[in-house]
Amino acid sequence: MTDIESAVGLQESRPSPPRQMAMTKVPEIVRNFHVPSKAPSLTRQIIFSASQHLAGRDPHLARLFTKNGAPPLWARRPGFTTLIQIILEQQVSLSSAASMFRRLKDKIAPFTPGRFVELGEAYLRSLGLTRQKSGYCVQLAGSIVARELSLPSLVSMRDLEARAELMRIKGIGMWSADIYLLMALRRPDIWPSGDVALISTVTTIKGLRTRPDAGQLLRIAERWRPFRAVAARMLWHHYLTQRKSRSR
Repeated sequence: MTDIESAVGLQESRPSPPRQMAMTKVPEIVRNFHVPSKAPSLTRQIIFSASQHLAGRDPHLARLFTKNGAPPLWARRPGFTTLIQIILEQQVSLSSAASMFRRLKDKIAPFTPGRFVELGEAYLRSLGLTRQKSGYCVQLAGSIVARELSLPSLVSMRDLEARAELMRIKGIGMWSADIYLLMALRRPDIWPSGDVALISTVTTIKGLRTRPDAGQLLRIAERWRPFRAVAARMLWHHYLTQRKSRSR
């Protein structure tokens, strides 16, 4: 199971249909992304406009847009519950993570940081969670209870600051932080460079002889600013579409 399958939850894709690309004028909503203070969270309309914009700048993304249309929104609700889900999804299959999440939801009520701290790591392990992830979940909960981490405050932070704030918590690495910013906060310019599906898809569509490492992938993605998150969604959408077609 790849990272993106965990991140998007293999939701049913309902992409915008391919349309003729209007490249003569960059829409105002796209231009505003060059001014961080004006950049709103991604919406379906913004994703479509940004996909058109990217397709006009990169022939490889243009082919994806023509074939697949704009990618789905793939949004998650911000907050503690989503971060717990992301922790559960680290390095395991989607079905395994979903099963464990349902078990936690069934057994822990209310599903709040305070309740996690009250129950403790031993209880989480009794539900089948690994020792490591039990620790991660309780440490995350404890940091919120102690007001060392304020998830609502991330909304007003810039990307690098918000990522660093999340990564202060043990168990939340760069991929987990980026997925939270990209999926829950719907930031427009997040680029999870270590993502397996992104590496594979970029290698394929650009005809590279070898897979780029994280640094090389970052350099490739530079031309997609300030919409690297939209480019990532276009690439993920293509990856999942191809995977689905092969499974038929």
